[in-house]
Amino acid sequence: MRKRKRLNMFNIVNHTLLVIIGIMMLYPIVNVTAVSFSSYTAYIDNPMRIWPEGFNVDAYRQIMANPVLWRSYLNTIIVTVSGVSIGAALYILTGYPLSKKHLKGRQLFMLLVIFTMLFNGGMIPNYYLMKTLGLLDTLAALVLPPLLTGFSLILMKNFMENLPEELEEAAKIDGASDPYILWRIIVPLSKPIIATLCLFAAVTYWNNFFTGIVYIRSVDKWPLMLFLREVIEASKMRELASGGNAAEMSMDQVMTENIKYASLIIVILPILFVYPFVQKYFVKGIMLGSVKG
Repeated sequence: MRKRKRLNMFNIVNHTLLVIIGIMMLYPIVNVTAVSFSSYTAYIDNPMRIWPEGFNVDAYRQIMANPVLWRSYLNTIIVTVSGVSIGAALYILTGYPLSKKHLKGRQLFMLLVIFTMLFNGGMIPNYYLMKTLGLLDTLAALVLPPLLTGFSLILMKNFMENLPEELEEAAKIDGASDPYILWRIIVPLSKPIIATLCLFAAVTYWNNFFTGIVYIRSVDKWPLMLFLREVIEASKMRELASGGNAAEMSMDQVMTENIKYASLIIVILPILFVYPFVQKYFVKGIMLGSVKG
């Protein structure tokens, strides 16, 4: 007979706090979506609304008519797919040998990895490095800097370290080579941590803003976040330009808010759609990768 769970004070407080935090995190997205689809009068009546009123898609029409948006979208997709693919291959190829306790110099390699987590060259040396390599104003300058991080490499190494060694020993007895063992046994078993690191990398590349400002000059190479910044800056300029006319300023300000909110929705939609497909691996990948072997 199934026992009924008793609600105690801890569970009540815990669930109440989780609901409140969930609402606080969800509200900005709901508000941005509602305002982006609302009309002028509806926005004036209640800017903090949680549902659209006077359904209006003019802001989306304006922002989607801009060809720079689609070029920036393509650039961000190229950078994200390239960075995630190359980064996943690097994590597998470096994490696997580091997970082997018989690897000579293993402790030294791990010290070097941890060193990069504590110290780095800084912005100016990195800029001159990119300049020396001839990568300024290229998409490669957006792909390379976040390609491999010490934290993610340690997660991958710890996950592979916890896989049963008997599997590899049995495969070697059957005559399997090291590359075969890696790609046909280790990689399939490491799907949770690979999916988790891919999600980390995808979010990092998609939201990357700083490297675009530092390394990119041409408009046709803008990532999506640089386009979003320009939309917001252009909206501010329209507000300043209409400063002498109160009625015009009100209308411009409303359109500014609508365009900004519509741009935010267009920018975050792809990464929101990716998360549910990776979420089932997320907890398992983080938990097992965080356990020290």
